Amino acid sequence: MEKIFNTLIDSFIESKVGIANNFLSVALAAQLKSNLIGLYNEKSMVAAGIGNETITVHNKLVRSDVIYWLDRKHNNKHENDFFDLMDDFVIYLNRTCYTGITGYEFHYTLYEKGSFYKKHIDQFQQNGSRAYSMVMYLNVDWQKSDGGELCIHHLNNLQNISPINGKSVFFKSNELAHEVLVTHEPRMSITGWLKTN
Repeated sequence: MEKIFNTLIDSFIESKVGIANNFLSVALAAQLKSNLIGLYNEKSMVAAGIGNETITVHNKLVRSDVIYWLDRKHNNKHENDFFDLMDDFVIYLNRTCYTGITGYEFHYTLYEKGSFYKKHIDQFQQNGSRAYSMVMYLNVDWQKSDGGELCIHHLNNLQNISPINGKSVFFKSNELAHEVLVTHEPRMSITGWLKTN
């Protein structure tokens, strides 16, 4: 995994957006996707809000995805395999880049057909604990015509990233505005943040 971790980190250093294919193995991505679909079918996923744990606003004109928070307390083998992977990545990131990451939070995300998330920054105004944003995609055979790209707003250009299965995207939470463009097929991912005290 260190080679994939290095790809993610090196591309981040080069362009402020780290991208690594196959960050999630085919098997783990399939298991996580199956979990997500099961939760969606059980109606366990909830409309995502805008704001923090104190003030949350639901505005489908800004954001129209549904989410479900991951937690080791769920004692789900595949989620715990994902957390083990993230633990390994955080240890490697702290050792090689001295980032001081002390924790993380992740949720499943599903954008139904026609869904989107308008331009935003991931860090709260009153809470700077989110250091890095990460997204890992769970979409097999994704086509350009399916839409749903992650659009990163750099100073002088836009960068569109297709949500292809197993791919991970990594960037600083307080630096880059970004949006999810309208998706024409159900678009699934695990989304979250590496945090500092």
